[in-house]
Amino acid sequence: MNINSLIQTEFKLSDKISYLNHAAVSPWPASTTKAITDFALENNLYGATDYPKWNKVESSLRSNLALLINAPSPDDIALVKNTSEALSMVAYGLEWQPNDNVVISEEEFPSNRIVWESLADKQVKLKQVSLKHNPENSLIAACDENTKLLSISSTQYSSGITLDLVKLGQACKQSNILFCVDAIQTIGALQFDVQKIQADFVMADGHKWMLAPEGLALFYCHQKIRSKLKLNEFGWHMTEDMTNFNSTQWTIANSARRFECGSPNMLGIHGFNASIALLLEVGMYNVQQFLLENTDYLFSLLNKNNQIEIITPQNPGQYAGIVSFKHRKKQTSELFSHLWSNQIICAQRGEGIRFSPHFYNSKESIKRAADLLL
Repeated sequence: MNINSLIQTEFKLSDKISYLNHAAVSPWPASTTKAITDFALENNLYGATDYPKWNKVESSLRSNLALLINAPSPDDIALVKNTSEALSMVAYGLEWQPNDNVVISEEEFPSNRIVWESLADKQVKLKQVSLKHNPENSLIAACDENTKLLSISSTQYSSGITLDLVKLGQACKQSNILFCVDAIQTIGALQFDVQKIQADFVMADGHKWMLAPEGLALFYCHQKIRSKLKLNEFGWHMTEDMTNFNSTQWTIANSARRFECGSPNMLGIHGFNASIALLLEVGMYNVQQFLLENTDYLFSLLNKNNQIEIITPQNPGQYAGIVSFKHRKKQTSELFSHLWSNQIICAQRGEGIRFSPHFYNSKESIKRAADLLL
C-alpha cells in the first residue's frame, strides 16, 4: 500500500482551505462518503430489505473498534451516541457512598466535568488538579482513600497536553481506583491500547480523529466491571435475546450491548465502519508517525516566529495532534478572525488558537497557516 497515493484518493479537501480542525470535527474520507451515500441510495431503492447485511456491518464495526484500541473482544465495545452519554453511564451506573470523590484535571472539556459535578447531591466530591507541573504525579497525589474514580482526558482539548496513561493506570490499579479515560482527542491520532493502560472505561466520539460522522461513539467497558454498572436505560436492544420480540421474559445482555437500549444508528454505523477500516488499512503506527511529523513540523514553524508563544508542551510523549498557541501582540479573537477569513480552518480555545492537523495534511497546508501568523 502506498500511503501517499491512498491519501490523495481518500482526502479531497478544497485547495482553498487549510483544514487544521480535526480536534473539533473532521472531514470525511472518500470511502466514508461512499459508504454513507451507498447506504442512503439503498434505502431509497429497497428500504430495509437487506437488514441482515446491515447487522453484519454493525458487527464489523465492533470488531474493527476492538482492533483499533486492542480491546480483548468486540463484546467489550458499545456503540453509543457520544462521549457525554458514555460518561453519564459510568457516573450514574456506579454505586456511590457519601464522601466518595472523583479526581479530574482543571483543563477538562465540560463533558468530563459537568457529569461529576452533577453527583453533588449524592455527596460525591470533585477534585480538580492542575496539570501545569508534573501532571501525572499531581493527579496521583490528589487521590486518597476516598477516591473512587480518576477520570481524565488522554489529550486535553485546549492545551493539547497528552498524558502518560500507563503510569496513571498502574497507579489506579495499585490503589483500587477505577480508571476512566475520555480518549476523544487521541483515538485515531495515536496508537491506543486499553489493556496496556489498564483502563476500566474508555469513551470517544468518532467525529474527530477517527474521521467519522457525528452522532456515534465507542464505549469500552472492562468485562469485570460491566455487570457492576447499574443501567438507567432499557429497551429491546440491550437484552440477551434481542430478536425474540414475543418473549415476556428477558435478561440483560452479557456484552457491552447492555448499554444500547434501542435501535442502532445504522447510517452512522456504515460511515463509522468505513472510517475505522481506513485507519486500520493505513495502520495506526503509520497514522501516528505521519501525524507526529506534522505536529513537529508545525512546532518548528511556530518556533521561528518571535511573536508566537506555544502553549502545548513540546516534549516527546506530551503531545499528539493538537498545537495551541497565542500571539504576543495580537488579541486571540482578532487573530482567529484573520485566520478564518483566509480559509485557515482552526479553533479558538482557552487562551489561544488551536491548530490540529491529521496524518494526511500536507506540509504546504500547514505552512500556509503558519505564514499568516505575522
